[in-house]
Amino acid sequence: MTQPVASPDRRQVVTPTRVVAGVCLIAPFVAMLWVSSYARIEPRLIGIPFFYWYQMAWVVISTALTTLAYKLVQREQRARKGGAAK
Repeated sequence: MTQPVASPDRRQVVTPTRVVAGVCLIAPFVAMLWVSSYARIEPRLIGIPFFYWYQMAWVVISTALTTLAYKLVQREQRARKGGAAK
């Protein structure tokens, strides 16, 4: 049985950048699936119960986190290719 030889140009699949990107993508799911953390009426924001405005805030937060994850992975891929082209 032969062992595969690791080539010198082979790089890690799991990198700190990808871990951060993964956390950015997982956070909205955890926040929305943990319903007991936001299933209440108070505090109200301009008359809107917490239950509703919390979920709407996560729409904006999720957009920002997804954009951040995309930019991080894109930057890492450019660095792997050795180019700085945008």
